[in-house]
Amino acid sequence: MTAGLLSAEWTKIRSVRSTVWSLVVFVVVAIGFSTLVAVVVSNNWDKSGPHPNQVTLHTDPTAVLFGPGFGLGQLAICVLGVIVITSEYSTGAIRASLLAVPRRIPMLAAKAIVFTLLDLVVSAITVFAVFFISTSILSSHISITLSQPGVTRACIGGILYLTVLGLFALAIGGLIRHTAGAVATVIALVIVVPPLITLIPGTIANHVHGYMPTVAGVLIGQTSQQPADVLSPWQGFGVFCLWTAVLLAVCGWLLLRRDA
Repeated sequence: MTAGLLSAEWTKIRSVRSTVWSLVVFVVVAIGFSTLVAVVVSNNWDKSGPHPNQVTLHTDPTAVLFGPGFGLGQLAICVLGVIVITSEYSTGAIRASLLAVPRRIPMLAAKAIVFTLLDLVVSAITVFAVFFISTSILSSHISITLSQPGVTRACIGGILYLTVLGLFALAIGGLIRHTAGAVATVIALVIVVPPLITLIPGTIANHVHGYMPTVAGVLIGQTSQQPADVLSPWQGFGVFCLWTAVLLAVCGWLLLRRDA
């Protein structure tokens, strides 16, 4: 893989206007909602009544800090991962790309590498911005620092989760090749399907739910393992990476076999 191929993929990604807007939406939503939740929790700290967030802040603080903003913000990452590859199919630019780079797997690998680096940088900035803004708002009530057990790992884990989520969405985009269909599929897998599985009675459903891609992957962003978790944080992240690797492998195989 040459530097020219990576440079070409970077040019293609940043030339798509929706790339910038998706990143802006992710950053604004993630920071905005997380900050809002921190303000609400802080303002209601001394009021009477049940405060489940206060309890969670002591046992799993990053679940409160990251949960609300990233729960919505991750949708923008999903959309971005899809359009990075489907935009070429919708505009017909994929034909020019394959003419310029007949070796299809290196082209897909270069696209994945460039997008991964972009996603990683933006996710890292956003995760630590959310952490420091939220903890400063709550500092008069509770001290949450990176030196506490599990907190640094959870912050790094949040970055890794968002990065792999983008690759997961990219792989689905490459499989379906249609923006609307791929976006609908990713959102269904991230938001719709996991809660539906929990409605199935029995312990088997709990394990099926625990091994769903994003259900397993998001565990790496928790400070500590919870009683209801089927997997540990690193096990869950490993399962998510395996899902993503398999989808990318299938995407590459179909790219070799199908016409543009």
